[in-house]
Amino acid sequence: MLKMLCLNMFQKEIRIEDYDYELSAERIAFYPEEARAHSRMLVYDSDEHKITDSSFEHLADFFTPDMMLVFNDSRVIHARLLVHNATGAAIEIFCLEPVKPTAELTLALAQQGKVTWKCFVGNAKRWKQPLSFEVIVNGRCVRITAEKKEPVENAFLVDFQWDDESVSFAEWVEAYGKMPLPPYIKRTAEKEDEERYQTVYARFDGSVAAPTAGLHFTRELIQELEAHRVVMDYITLHVGAGTFKPVTAEKIGEHFMHDEQIVIRRDFVERLLQHADKKIVSVGTTVTRSLESVFIIGAKLHLGLPDPLHVTQWEVYENSSLAETDTATALQAVLDFLRSHDLDAVTASTQLMIVPSYRFKLMKGIITNFHQPKSTLLLLIAAFLGESWRDIYRHALDHGYRFLSYGDANFYLPRKS
Repeated sequence: MLKMLCLNMFQKEIRIEDYDYELSAERIAFYPEEARAHSRMLVYDSDEHKITDSSFEHLADFFTPDMMLVFNDSRVIHARLLVHNATGAAIEIFCLEPVKPTAELTLALAQQGKVTWKCFVGNAKRWKQPLSFEVIVNGRCVRITAEKKEPVENAFLVDFQWDDESVSFAEWVEAYGKMPLPPYIKRTAEKEDEERYQTVYARFDGSVAAPTAGLHFTRELIQELEAHRVVMDYITLHVGAGTFKPVTAEKIGEHFMHDEQIVIRRDFVERLLQHADKKIVSVGTTVTRSLESVFIIGAKLHLGLPDPLHVTQWEVYENSSLAETDTATALQAVLDFLRSHDLDAVTASTQLMIVPSYRFKLMKGIITNFHQPKSTLLLLIAAFLGESWRDIYRHALDHGYRFLSYGDANFYLPRKS
């Protein structure tokens, strides 16, 4: 107990300043490569401490028969709305997450007539009266009214109401809204972004930011991996705008981690158990957080802990019984839960924050992009790589790699043992 308490204190005392590096604007990719798979790819072998400079189109060359690839199949919605008030002032509404009548994303997107969402609001001081605007959906003109309500943290609740109840929230948002590019891509979304800021395998609406490691994949590359008999599967984590939330606290224990929804499908858990001999490679940090959250959910179910379908920020560090649960036991507990409730899938939520000293249970390798300095995403990478992350990022900066969402890729290989 004392050891666990000391470990948890260490994690919360981590200084975000220690995970900084100099990233100039010239190194940020404001546009994607002309072809997805033509991005450069840095490959790191932690067993040999070896860096290889390659191209993403050669990804299959680095896979071995003992690896399994997991993608996030969430789809980015047109969450950025630009509306003008009566005097012509531009109001930007960035839809973050649903609040009423349901917080469950799939159901919220299907709502008809009226919804309430938590939203970032640009130029909020100029929004005094309800805003009204029109959009053509399936050949019909739909009038939408948006009313700013009370503030919530650094956002606002916004009531949306529209006059055609045969139209869903998802339909008119998709028709009216714009692709929500990250804040560090300082330009307006263009036609190209409609395709390129979306993975080729995206299926389920709900993300307000792309799982960007997947942007490098083409259908042809996935077919090539299949031809190499690489086992592949999908999980859904709907990415929230909190993924871009800067860490402003001096110590990481003072940072509040955002909540994101995960859809865990029964057949996915069955495949994980079926391929227990495989080393799972996550396509991105969202998949890593999803997989590790599935493990924690299973451990909570196995141990009979309360609120098992929600993973809080620090609980896996504070309860040693969770981290010590056998991986297969945790997965079996999730599968038993789904079977006993006759569910094909269940929606869970996670605030899991992965920081150095975290013990990874499901993820053994990761394909990812280069992340912002002093970010929770960089902390996750440091948790996996240890201090080697500094050498890797220094190499990338010295060798002209492109950074962040539209930038180049990394493949951190699983250890051989």
